[in-house]
Amino acid sequence: MAPSSTPPAPETAPRRILVFGDSNSWGYIPRSDDLPSERFPKARQWPFVMEAALGPGHEIVVDALSGRTTDHPDPQLVKLTGAGLDGSAALPAVVGAHLPLDLVVIMLGTNDTKAAFARSAFRIALGAGRLVDIVQSSGQMFGGGWYAYPAPRVLLVAPPPLARTMTPNMAEEFAGGYERSIGLAAAYRAVAEAAGAAFFDAGSVIGTDGVDGVHFTAETQHRLGTALAEAVRAALG
Repeated sequence: MAPSSTPPAPETAPRRILVFGDSNSWGYIPRSDDLPSERFPKARQWPFVMEAALGPGHEIVVDALSGRTTDHPDPQLVKLTGAGLDGSAALPAVVGAHLPLDLVVIMLGTNDTKAAFARSAFRIALGAGRLVDIVQSSGQMFGGGWYAYPAPRVLLVAPPPLARTMTPNMAEEFAGGYERSIGLAAAYRAVAEAAGAAFFDAGSVIGTDGVDGVHFTAETQHRLGTALAEAVRAALG
């Protein structure tokens, strides 16, 4: 009689998590001279710190763009064609390109506080809510006739307030941004609760500590990634 054999256990698909953000999710290195910069190494960017903290069985996909807003085009950067910096214009295609997804982590709103946009925290939160709705409606993408994947869950992250002190160029671009940004957490929480989405206040664990007053240091990237790993676990249930 041939020896019995145990069939191999079926592979378990990893939990796929999309991070949709701006330069702080991209890993932009703050500078004191307002000159063009680079990004932190991958292992020091908060989405991949989060991936390491989550451990095996989780896969992080990052779509982060410097200057990206929730749902407002930036006329000052007209050379960027297509969806440009309007997050709501880019998000449907981004979600479709990366399905299947279990969760979408959205952290946008910092760039919406620019002086040129004159947006209140309430209006910025409405833009964030629009992004939540896009993800929650993605089960009907392409009319529902192409993909069998359900809409992923959403974790809406309120970015921390901007710093009070900034470099000259940032201070001009984000004039009044600190005052607008301090109301984001409360407004985002209300939007997330109304939409049935998970919520996390990044300002509860980090501050905006980069020398330019807008971006994060490597230490803060690490602290945020570690904290968000716990929030992602809870959001995934």
